[in-house]
Amino acid sequence: MLTYERGEVWLIDLGYAAKIRPCLIMSIPPLDEDRALITVIPHTTSPRGSRFDVAVSTTFHRSGVSDAQNPITTNQSKLIRKLGGLSDDQLRSVESAL
Repeated sequence: MLTYERGEVWLIDLGYAAKIRPCLIMSIPPLDEDRALITVIPHTTSPRGSRFDVAVSTTFHRSGVSDAQNPITTNQSKLIRKLGGLSDDQLRSVESAL
């Protein structure tokens, strides 16, 4: 069973149209009685210049933005591997755009 925390960035399979991409985990880990769902904010290298595009600089993914206008809920089985984590300030900047 994978373990993850809110604020981590994971490579996630979002399906054919959205493809495999880095995503910021916004959910807290579920308990045994909860559904195995996870809400994430995808990272994109094609920003639109929107107020929902949050630039977050990290060493573990290419430059781009967290697309706070497009939260996605998927099954936690789609998590592939952990890339890293955001600082508290970086996480707050994404949260404020939500």
